[in-house]
Amino acid sequence: MERIGFSLKVKKDKLEEYKKHHAAAWPELLDAIRKHGMRNYSIFTTDDGQLFGYAECDISLEASLAGLDSEEINVKWQNFMKPFFEDLSGRPDESLIKLEQIFYTD
Repeated sequence: MERIGFSLKVKKDKLEEYKKHHAAAWPELLDAIRKHGMRNYSIFTTDDGQLFGYAECDISLEASLAGLDSEEINVKWQNFMKPFFEDLSGRPDESLIKLEQIFYTD
């Protein structure tokens, strides 16, 4: 199991709409996330749209993302969410900045 943190930036003027979409995330997408080994998935934000995400992946983030990339519902969601973000080099799931874990306690 791999614990991962990641960062992305939502456009400040789109933050409230971004939050609404995540409050009503598509059930098929949530099923795909679980199917590909992501658990305890959370996203946090600051008022200016800086996001911090956390998840636990059964194998690794890369394995989970590779599995999700094969799911049409994930590709659809990523393309739907893309206009909400600043400075993407691809879809959001291809552009996240993986953070180094430097401390952990349970």
